[in-house]
Amino acid sequence: MQRRIAAALGADPENPTEVERVAPLIVITTTGDRVQDRRLLEIGGKGLFTKEIEEALLEGRIDCAIHSMKDMPALLPDGLCIAAIPEREDPRDAFLSREVLTLEDLPQGARLGTASLRRQAQSLFRRPDLDVQMLRGNVDTRLAKLAAGEADAILLAYAGLRRLGMGDLPKSLMDPKEIPPAPGQGALAIETREADRDLPWVAGLRCETTTLCVTAERGALAALEGSCKTPIGAHAWLEGGGLKLIVEALAPDGSVRFRHSGDSELSQLSDPLASARDLGVSLGQAIKDEAGDAIVL
Repeated sequence: MQRRIAAALGADPENPTEVERVAPLIVITTTGDRVQDRRLLEIGGKGLFTKEIEEALLEGRIDCAIHSMKDMPALLPDGLCIAAIPEREDPRDAFLSREVLTLEDLPQGARLGTASLRRQAQSLFRRPDLDVQMLRGNVDTRLAKLAAGEADAILLAYAGLRRLGMGDLPKSLMDPKEIPPAPGQGALAIETREADRDLPWVAGLRCETTTLCVTAERGALAALEGSCKTPIGAHAWLEGGGLKLIVEALAPDGSVRFRHSGDSELSQLSDPLASARDLGVSLGQAIKDEAGDAIVL
């Protein structure tokens, strides 16, 4: 992404020196990165992956931030915005194990490793016998724990594996229409100050299709007041000139699932983004009205 930003600013993306001069990379380690022994919901939620970075943005120490969209809270600090969403990677969840091919193939009572409350709830809905273990750390750490036998299988975002050149590791991939991933999974969020939202280099990073789909998914997230204490999945895609969306929320223990789907025609609308968000909000609100507190940890 650094090279794409440099190219949008007029630099040669194949010249590392020029790329670093035009778009120097500033690495900021967040609380979410540092604390690896507890679930996010125990230490403050998704905002722990963004707080220190957003402070740097507001203070002018950096000009944009690149986040994993699924880590972005529904509400942003005043003065900041998601200015661009580039083309999305594969949004599916990946199933990794030492032996079996799918979640259904795991033996009774098998240990499944994940740090995601959504993945926990979705897995227990399908397999209530599983022993879900909290598994945090970077990808290499989680793979090492799987190899060491600390879990019989783990679930990871396929996009992250692909970006690390590990796309061949999963035994299988989850169907996103059957098992919706986190809202925005597989997409990157380019966050800027509001005043910089429409600068030419920012606009050059946007993918219209990805933006529509992610806007719908995050509309559902906002309606459900989604956090690390609410297991929410959402998957949007374009089909036949329209936008389709599936949203689900579950009890944290997987005992019950609430699921709604809908679509919106985009060809005759003057504001497709508003329509996409409205679709997400309406489906999210329908689930919220139906589920009440059943989906909150």
